[in-house]
Amino acid sequence: MASDGGKFIIDKQELKPGLILFRRSDVKHSNWYCRVKVPKQDRYKTVSLKTSDLNAARAAAWDQDGEVRYAIKHGVALFNRPFRDVGKEYQAKQEVRVKRGEITAKRLDTTRNIIEGPLDDYIGSVQVHLIADERWGDYPAWRRENGEGRIERNGSRMVSEQVAEKLVRAEFERRRKARATRGFRPKPISQDEFAAAVRAKMEKPVPYVSDDTIRMEMKLLSAIMKFAVKKRYVPASHSFDDFPALKTMQREEFTVEEYRKLHTVGRSWVKAATTDSSRWHRTMTYNLVLIACNTGMRPPELRNLRWRDVWPAKDREGRDIFVLFVQGKGKSRKLVAPKSVGDYIERIRAISKATEMDDRVFTTITGEPAKTLYKALIEGLLDKAGLRKGADGTIRTTYCFRHTYATFRLQMGVDVYFLAEQMGTSVQMIEKHYGHVNTIKHADRVLVGMEGWDPVGTSPDEAIAGGKAKASKAAEARDKTARPASSSPRGQRNRPR
Repeated sequence: MASDGGKFIIDKQELKPGLILFRRSDVKHSNWYCRVKVPKQDRYKTVSLKTSDLNAARAAAWDQDGEVRYAIKHGVALFNRPFRDVGKEYQAKQEVRVKRGEITAKRLDTTRNIIEGPLDDYIGSVQVHLIADERWGDYPAWRRENGEGRIERNGSRMVSEQVAEKLVRAEFERRRKARATRGFRPKPISQDEFAAAVRAKMEKPVPYVSDDTIRMEMKLLSAIMKFAVKKRYVPASHSFDDFPALKTMQREEFTVEEYRKLHTVGRSWVKAATTDSSRWHRTMTYNLVLIACNTGMRPPELRNLRWRDVWPAKDREGRDIFVLFVQGKGKSRKLVAPKSVGDYIERIRAISKATEMDDRVFTTITGEPAKTLYKALIEGLLDKAGLRKGADGTIRTTYCFRHTYATFRLQMGVDVYFLAEQMGTSVQMIEKHYGHVNTIKHADRVLVGMEGWDPVGTSPDEAIAGGKAKASKAAEARDKTARPASSSPRGQRNRPR
């Protein structure tokens, strides 16, 4: 396909309305071109006929006219476009959705990174009408072989020099963009530095990309191909809905024992701070952990929480609760929380320098919104408690507090529908990611009658209270055992002098 270049048209001949022959004055050859109007559309297809013979050009032009009409009738791709260009059009559509408030800017960034990253590497230069089932089905294997995951639990492998160079180049590009985003000049990378990074990459096993990541990328690929179908770039047969079998990664939560340990270590961690600034930041971090574990809020929702979004209320039985209006992922909702969450929020208010109704709850020490939500501090606390890595090798993050909330709620038999409403997600997502909790949820039936079985608390706070109650009972039992021994005559006789 070629542009007719308007002002460069010479020797123009109209074969019929909507079909013309012409030469171009801006090229050295004398070959003919034809321009065909697309029926019922204000669009034209221009084709180089690659012949200087007029009769042959006329015959070829009529053939092109017939092909255009056939393509329109049967839904066949009319214009050839590389996937890269279609991806850019799709991105432009998503940018409009961001302006309308339909999706978040962060989601747009994720979309852009996938389109310009792995999808571009895989099929960026491939004509979109040539992307068929084979390309679709081969993507998981290609991605595992050419990508790099974040965690070891997906398995790992050694990589070739070619793949290592590709991964290192991508890493340096991410660093360059990160520096540019923060307003810093890009740091030049020497050949020696690049070569050293490649050798280091080849010497250490590289984690596989997780199936969850591959699934997310394939969903985007599917969305782009459906977009191409709507634009009539490809026939409907190029719409992909049959996803290959991919594993669903379980969410990594804290067990009751781990949560108790985190609570205990967190208190001592705050007390061990050696400066006022350190004590302030640790106090904020500790209370954020407690709030997150007792509400199930997402990190963006915690980041967006303002003082006006929190207020006390009563439940149907007159008990004190708190209501929180949370916003994130382009949506908003109200959730309910126990009174203890209100206490944690008041602890934050007591030390915050930004307590106006429109101010954020989680801020820096100077009162500015906490953009990172104390990420480094949370990592430090988890390291201190020995809980940074889960049982299956997952590196835990702030999101794990949300999973902990969901797990504790399900263990106590909370209705999945109510939990989905509370957490701002779907019943299907709850069942998909927390199906493994069913055995724990029905522990009273599975373990009934077994010696030493004791149910868990109904919430993270009650798990702590349960631990304290156990310790108190144990101490009381020891006291009762000790008192008779010390007061009896035999006890007196056996007492060390």
